[in-house]
Amino acid sequence: MNYRRVFVPNGYVHIIITSYERNPVFIDNIEILRTSFRNVQKLYKFEITAICVLPEHIHLILHPENIDNYPKIISSIKHCFSRNVGQVCPTYDLKIGYKNKREKGIFQRRYWEHTIKDEEELNNQINYIHYNPVKHGLVNKVKDWQYSSFHKFVNQGLYENDWGSIDDIKNVKDLDFE
Repeated sequence: MNYRRVFVPNGYVHIIITSYERNPVFIDNIEILRTSFRNVQKLYKFEITAICVLPEHIHLILHPENIDNYPKIISSIKHCFSRNVGQVCPTYDLKIGYKNKREKGIFQRRYWEHTIKDEEELNNQINYIHYNPVKHGLVNKVKDWQYSSFHKFVNQGLYENDWGSIDDIKNVKDLDFE
């Protein structure tokens, strides 16, 4: 199937990768996930501008050296993780289409992607990604979620450490992309 994708040279892409049936597999296997990202970075040159890993989905802003490669990057990350994580979903729970293709049922096949148009949108998307654990009720303050690039942004002086608490939500623009 051909998907319509936008490939803007030197562009940024917000990607959401979701687990099969929203099974909470990513945090329990965080080291395998990190290794998968590192291994794929050896194959394709890209930067992760921002990331937040939640139990059943991952948000990231990808900045590939060659924008045409971002579908291959995502596919390779999913493949590497799947090869190394083992069976996380009982095979009897898999839908027939997944069984027929001998898939493990770790990821939804497709992923959501959005090409970022300008710097303001980039900043809004980064805010959204970092706020996501609060939005989903996993923590009350962004700083309390350890599986995010938020702490790197704080260390670089781009955020205050207390940014993004539940009380701070009124100051954050455009927080509903899902």
